[in-house]
Amino acid sequence: MNFQVTVLKVLVSYPEGFAVMDDIKRDMAILATSGRDWSDRTKRVAARVPELDIFSQGLVDRESGGWKITEKGRTLLDFMEGRTSVEQPIEAAPSIIADVSIPSLPPLAERAKRRRERRERRREGRERARSTAS
Repeated sequence: MNFQVTVLKVLVSYPEGFAVMDDIKRDMAILATSGRDWSDRTKRVAARVPELDIFSQGLVDRESGGWKITEKGRTLLDFMEGRTSVEQPIEAAPSIIADVSIPSLPPLAERAKRRRERRERRREGRERARSTAS
């Protein structure tokens, strides 16, 4: 399940787009346990804007005790759900969301290296846990 897409979908379902943290957590827990369909759907939608960051891009605002989806967030969510092809470039997005700044990702080789390092650290941690448990 894609966390950021789910947050946008949850917030857009509330009046005024605002929900307190307890409501967000409850709704996300329901969606997370609702089955593979929701997970697959959020992955498909998230693939349309792979570098989505709801807070740094100004799609969701933190307000007293909760979060609120912005107009930019609503527009981007509509765009993400309305596209028919993942292959379409992001530049084809409506001009309203053109100002959504997407942080650049490190090169693929660097990301792969980080992934390998994380896997190695997890493996070492499991081995340490096994050795102390014996």
